[in-house]
Amino acid sequence: MEFVVEEGKLVHEECSTLILPALSIGNVGQLAVDLLVSSTAAERVGYLDDLNLLPCVGNDAYGPLPCGDIALPLEVYESSSTATTLAQQRSPVAKGMMIKFAENIAEFAASSGKKHVIVLSSLDFQRLHNLDLSRGPQVYYLSNAESDGRDDHCERLGFGRLGEYDPEGRCWKYLSSVFDKNNKEELSFPSEDELEDIDYYPSLPFAALFSAFKARGLKVTCLLCYCSEGDNIPDAFLLAEAASKLTGLTPDKFHGEEGGKWRIPYSWKSMYGAPPDMSMF
Repeated sequence: MEFVVEEGKLVHEECSTLILPALSIGNVGQLAVDLLVSSTAAERVGYLDDLNLLPCVGNDAYGPLPCGDIALPLEVYESSSTATTLAQQRSPVAKGMMIKFAENIAEFAASSGKKHVIVLSSLDFQRLHNLDLSRGPQVYYLSNAESDGRDDHCERLGFGRLGEYDPEGRCWKYLSSVFDKNNKEELSFPSEDELEDIDYYPSLPFAALFSAFKARGLKVTCLLCYCSEGDNIPDAFLLAEAASKLTGLTPDKFHGEEGGKWRIPYSWKSMYGAPPDMSMF
C-alpha cells in the first residue's frame, strides 16, 4: 500500500486519530465517514493505492460545483481543527484479500503516527437476538482496551459492548494469529460450508481490521450498529454521532449550513435519484 500525498498538500502530525469504515450491510460505515468529512470540512490530502482494492472512479462527493476532482477507491482526509484523519473506502476488497488489506492499512496507520483508530461498520439486523425497543437505536462497540473487548470510556458514553466477541473463539484466534508475526501456531479459517452462527462476526471486515490494528499495538475501537438494507441515512447519523462523542467533538466544531450542525454531503442529494414527475399522478 502506497500513500500518495496530493501536490501542494501537507500532512499534519497532530491528526493522530484515524476514522475509517469497514464495508458491510447498508454501507453505513461509508455513509458515516462521508457525513464526518463533510461536517468537519476535512480536506483531502492524498490517497492510498492498494492492489487488494477493486478499482473505481467517480465524481467529487462533497463539492456543490464540478471542480474536476475525482473520487478514488481509498482517500485520506484531514481535519486539523479536530486533529482527525478520515479514510474513505469507496470500493470493496477483492475476494480473499481482506487479511492482506487489513495488514497494509494497519501498517499505514502505525507508520503515520496514529494513536487511536476508530472503525465504523454495521451488522445484519437479523443477527440481533436481544432487541430492546425502549432504548432506541443502540451503538455497540469492541475495543482492545481490555482482553474481553470492554472499554470504560465507551461504557460511560452508553455504548453496548459486543457480547458476541470471544477472543478464544476459533475464528477470533485465527485472526489474532495471522497478524502476529511471532505466533508459530498454524490455524485456519473455516470454509464457507463450515461456518457456524458464532463465526458470523469474525468473518466480517471490521474483525480483520480490529485484529490487524491490535497486532500493531494501536488503540482500536470499533463502533457498530445493526441495520438492514434500505435507507440507511439514520444509521449513518447514529454512527457519526457516536464517533464524535468518542473523540470529544462538539457541534461547534462542525461546519453545517446553520452553524454547529451536520453538513449533509452534496452527493446524498442524488442518492435515490430524481424525484418522480408529479404530473403523472
